[in-house]
Amino acid sequence: MSARRRPDGILILHASVGAGHARAAQAVAKALAWEAPDARVAVVDALDLARPAFRRVYGQGYLRLVEKAPALFGLLFDLTDRPARAAAPGERLRRAVQRWGAAELVRLLEGGGWDAIVHTHFLAPELACALRRRGRRCAPQLVAVTDFDAHRLWAHAPVERYCAAGPLAAASLSRHGVPPDAILETGIPIDPAFSVPVDRDAARRAFGLSGERPVVLQASGGHGVGPVEEVTRGLLAGSVPSDLVVVCGRNEEARRRLARLRPPERHRVKILGYTDRMRELMAAADLLVTKPGGLTVSEALACGLPMALIRPIPGQEERNADYLVKAGAAARAGAPAELGRVLDAMLGDPERLAQTRRRARALGRPRAAFAVAREALRLAAVSRRAAGPEACTSSPSGRRRSGADARS
Repeated sequence: MSARRRPDGILILHASVGAGHARAAQAVAKALAWEAPDARVAVVDALDLARPAFRRVYGQGYLRLVEKAPALFGLLFDLTDRPARAAAPGERLRRAVQRWGAAELVRLLEGGGWDAIVHTHFLAPELACALRRRGRRCAPQLVAVTDFDAHRLWAHAPVERYCAAGPLAAASLSRHGVPPDAILETGIPIDPAFSVPVDRDAARRAFGLSGERPVVLQASGGHGVGPVEEVTRGLLAGSVPSDLVVVCGRNEEARRRLARLRPPERHRVKILGYTDRMRELMAAADLLVTKPGGLTVSEALACGLPMALIRPIPGQEERNADYLVKAGAAARAGAPAELGRVLDAMLGDPERLAQTRRRARALGRPRAAFAVAREALRLAAVSRRAAGPEACTSSPSGRRRSGADARS
């Protein structure tokens, strides 16, 4: 009788630079729990293992730069997206700073007995690939890109598999030197809850919405950053009567101010703080007003929810917005003052709204997290076979399904 094999060990690494990378990591972990309940899965924030100074500069510095100098951030984003010479002084300095700041992360990558490592941020894969090029042990890598276009910093070698949002991200990875056969178009991994149908009428009743008028959902992210009140006032300038649901996240100051707001009689307003019920809210809504972060818009696409996009961060969010508008799944609102006009154009034209909903649904990948999870399990199985006779000979997830199966 053969010895019972140990469960697959899969490490999922993200970085707390914004909320999307962590949400993608948790989505993959939930899908793995479904696909392979016996797998040993660890979800780790790479910045938790970094030196305090590096964590402050890398994490908080990003948020401050985006908030205080978005144009400068956009310039840096475009400059670093160009082909780079490995020996260039700037590249050598960047890599040296990362190695210094993330020494404990390097130890985690080398140890732990991992059979596969999944990345939802680009910090850790660069370090892991450097280890492997120096002949030091590191498990096979899977990189899940969390935007619709792939910046150069996502592309490293050797990485066994890249999971891309769609054809644009796949083409960008290829342009950055990733072999086409290493790329799988799965979609951006989102919470598996978005793969489960939700009854719209039931969702509206759950939030006290009558269903007699269009429902507009204003999302501000988990932290409620940005001009929340300004956006709400722009929406209330629309002339089409609507039910407006404003999610303020953890921004209690914005929630208190908006609670005192007196909307025009043609509109009804519901103010919420932080909520973990975005799946239900998106099912209830006719239109989502949001910044075009990769995870939020992927959730909306999974729901077939049209979007009005506001104030994208120069760089990845600008590219996300361009992709969605070109695909006909969203409209750009620009400044909050333009929102009333955009709302009237979309809500006042039911055929346009229905067409936008169809195009959004066509782009949706509600089962993307399952596709990523299955690919991680496949890599783990290959890794175990290569390790010797005691290794796993088949993935506990069963039959491998292609990236196309990630669609609903």
